[in-house]
Amino acid sequence: MNNKIPFVLLFSISILAPAAVASNAISGGVWFNHRNVLVEDDFNDAEQRDQATLGDIQSEALILYLDYQKKESPWKVSAEWRAGPGSFTDPANNSSGDNFGFHKAWVAYHFNDSSTITVGKSQVPFGWKTTNFWPGDMALGGYGDQLDVGIKYSSTLDRIHYDLAWFVADDFGETSTDTMDDNNHWGSSTTYRKVNTAVANISFAVTKDHTIGLSYQSGKLQDNSSVNAGSNDSLVDVADDSIFGSHDAWDIWYQGKIGAIGVWAQILGTTRNNLDDVASGPVGADKTKTQRLAATVSYSSGPFNYYLDFTKASTDTDGNGAGDMVAWAPGVSYNYGPGWFYVEYLTQTNYIDRNGDVSDMGDTSNTDYKFSALYLTVDYYF
Repeated sequence: MNNKIPFVLLFSISILAPAAVASNAISGGVWFNHRNVLVEDDFNDAEQRDQATLGDIQSEALILYLDYQKKESPWKVSAEWRAGPGSFTDPANNSSGDNFGFHKAWVAYHFNDSSTITVGKSQVPFGWKTTNFWPGDMALGGYGDQLDVGIKYSSTLDRIHYDLAWFVADDFGETSTDTMDDNNHWGSSTTYRKVNTAVANISFAVTKDHTIGLSYQSGKLQDNSSVNAGSNDSLVDVADDSIFGSHDAWDIWYQGKIGAIGVWAQILGTTRNNLDDVASGPVGADKTKTQRLAATVSYSSGPFNYYLDFTKASTDTDGNGAGDMVAWAPGVSYNYGPGWFYVEYLTQTNYIDRNGDVSDMGDTSNTDYKFSALYLTVDYYF
């Protein structure tokens, strides 16, 4: 998801299967966004426009969900399909070429209550994503809310949980780089994409309320600039040369709670190599490298949950003079029964670009791009 997500109003409708078959559900929803940009440096005058008009309503979407598991069967299927300008997908870089696609679509086989193998587009087991969905993953961009296409084995042994996965690519299709909620951070359909990625994740429940974990992923980068999308032989002559680079990332994380107080923290490092070998990719960026931090503090009181998300990214890329990306997102949610109300605020300097590096939008005056917005969200389910 782009980190500059607008002021949001969400309305969702769900239609569930009969309660007697709790594991089977077909549901749907719609949402739309009300955007009110409070602060944005002078690139597109969004700040002045929204202050004059009190924002605008846009990003409408239709969402369809499917979760099905036949009684006493070890097989389960789960899918989420989105359509509309607000589906958080990028038509120029997704598999459909339009404002629709699958956020997830997987089939799982349960060996027993503690071991599962999943095939399809599913969550990448890597650290944790921020509490605050609508402002996006902020400085975690590209490594928070990842859903990729491949195979994943998950198992729990007493207090140890682990995942081993192999992801062919981050979306369906041969050039797509879109994972919907976490797009615009992994190249593009005309530069490069993430492929052949191995992921390992292990966590240990120190107590029932405190868990520590370690995640690691390593894979290849594929040149999209020489691929003629849609051609049956588009990869025949470029199959070997198209794998030009690699990527790696590690994450040490913690999740815990003390009574009504929740505390999450993680530190991670990322690298991408040989980016200057992409014909239409970044010029001179042989390697991008970042160090990132994330922390969330929350407090629950009855139907209320108060939270503060903090993320920070620093670039170690040679020649990149951008200052740190720092983002704060305080918010509160209220469970009113059939859904939740949210009030959220995001303020940040700089952002994460398509190469997974810190960028200042070319603001050479002070190396800091600034953005702030208020988000109001309501959802309703039945």
